[in-house]
Order: sequence, then C-alpha cells, then structure tokens
Amino acid sequence: MSARVMQILANAAPAIEIYSIDEAFLDLSGFGDRLLDHAGAARATVLQWTGIPVSIGIAPTKTLAKVANRTAKKHPDSKGVWSLMEGDAQTAALEKLELTDLWGVARCLGERLCALGIRTQLQLRDADPAYVRSHFSVVLERMVLELRGIPCIDLEHTSPDRKSIVASQSFGRPVETEHEMREAVSSYTARAAEKMRRQGLAAASLVVFVQTNKHKPMEPQYFASRAVQVPVATADTSKLIGAAMHALSCIWKPGYRYKKAGVIFPELGPAGSVQGDLWETPDTRERQRLMKTLDGLNRLYGRDAVSFGTVRRKAWKLRNEQLSPRFTTCWQELLRV
Repeated sequence: MSARVMQILANAAPAIEIYSIDEAFLDLSGFGDRLLDHAGAARATVLQWTGIPVSIGIAPTKTLAKVANRTAKKHPDSKGVWSLMEGDAQTAALEKLELTDLWGVARCLGERLCALGIRTQLQLRDADPAYVRSHFSVVLERMVLELRGIPCIDLEHTSPDRKSIVASQSFGRPVETEHEMREAVSSYTARAAEKMRRQGLAAASLVVFVQTNKHKPMEPQYFASRAVQVPVATADTSKLIGAAMHALSCIWKPGYRYKKAGVIFPELGPAGSVQGDLWETPDTRERQRLMKTLDGLNRLYGRDAVSFGTVRRKAWKLRNEQLSPRFTTCWQELLRV
C-alpha cells in the first residue's frame, strides 16, 4: 500500500523524496496559484484509489512543510491540506505548536533549549543562528534558518544506499532444536538477501545472533552472536546461507528455549563494483540471473513460493492469526457484501 501511495504522489509532482514508509517530500514548484488546488487533487486521488486519507503541508522548506503537515492534521478547516507559504501564516502556526512537536527536536534537546530560554518553536525561529550553532550544532542552526523560510535541506532525488540490513523476528513458539533454528536463520538470510538485491548491493560479511526469552528469568538464559567474513562480497543467497550456517554452528547450544534469532548484513556496497581476489570471483552472470529469477517468482506468486531446501516447515513462524483482511492487495480476501 505504501508503494501505491508513493506512486500516486510521484505522478503529481516532478520530483519526490520518499522519506519513510508513510511520508514523502514533493517538489511542487511551478504550480503558482494552482498550488492548493493541485495538492487537494493529489490528496483526493490517493483517497479514491487506496482509501487512505493523507495530509499535505505546503511550505518553502522541509521543516516548515512538516509544521504545515501537522497543522493540516489538526486544523478543522484544513481539509487535509495546509499552506505556510506566507510569513504571517508561519508565525501563527509556530505559536500554536510545542517545541518537541518540531521535526528533529526530541525531549532531551527540548529540555536543553528550554534551559537557554527557548521554549517555543517561534522563539527558536527568532534565535540567533550563530548562538544556536555555538551551543548545539550546525544541524540545529539549519533548522533555525529553515523555520525562517530559508531552504537548507535539499530534496534527495535518489535514496542513499543502505549501510546495513537486518532480518529478525521473534518465534511463534520457543525453538529447542538445531534443525528448526537452522531453518529460521536460513529464512531470515534469504529475506535479507532479497532486500539487498533490490537495492543493487552486496554483503561483505554477516552476523548471526540467537537469544532466549529475557522476560522469563526462571528459564536458563543465553545470548550469543557470531560474525563471519565472506571471501568476496556477494548477493547470492546460497553463499550467504552457507556463511550463516557456519556462524550458527559456532554459537548454537542445546538445552535452551530460544525466543528470537536474526541475521545482520553490516557491510554493504554496490554489487556492480565487487572485485575478486586470487582464489575467489564475484557472482557470475548465471548466478545473478538465477537470483533475479528467484526474486521475480517470489514477487509474482508470494513470499517463499520458491525457496532453498533449508527453508521448509516454518513451525516456528511468528503467530499472526488475527491479521486484518487484505481487501485491496489479495484476490482471495476481497471484501464480500
């Protein structure tokens, strides 16, 4: 659903930065007097096509756009869209919001600002930027300038490469056998590898960890992790599963009721620039095509429609019997009237 919403928004603007799963920044420059009408039409399209209500805040900077978005959610007359393009509107909005409502200002930073006499967003906007920088950081100085309508945070047209990927989940029931743990770790490795390939990256190492339930102190407790270096960075699931199984064999201990396990890829780099060494070569074109076919089949027919032999029963899988029906994304769960 998030991808569908972002695609609709991308069609409504010449440039978009997807900030999170439910938030994006749009470049709406050039619409002039039609700015509010265009934003309202984009919001109506998202609601009509997905059934999801969204709020749109319009402002000359990212920080003020976040303020406008929050105002759009709270103001009864906003209809989901609010503009802070004018200075008077910006002042009125900043007067009504708490300091910690500001993007990037958490409780601890808010307390430090209050100790210096800056208790509202309006006071932060009117503070001396040099004074703010000397007592805090250049990041907060940029925020002051952004609150004044001076853009300091550019729109990111391409998402930066991820530095790491984690695949981890608690088990639906305690895992007590090494066979089931190997299945779980293999499944998590395959999931992380698929995410990594989607971004064109490769992993130079991985970390496997296992742990018992810390909320049951009466049971024996155990936590361990093991890092394994891959000879040559790879995006091949079979190679990564082999490395993960080696790491698991080093930390596995019988006699415990394991609650959680996970796999971390801490060192990621572009898959297209991987270099081999004297004994090892990067992923061949045949293996790359195989992984691409595997990912395509799983996207078409559902997760784990095609998987490696180490991923089978999944009796340890997290329980999810109370999931809401997927009315808009699954043919078998269409709403019946």
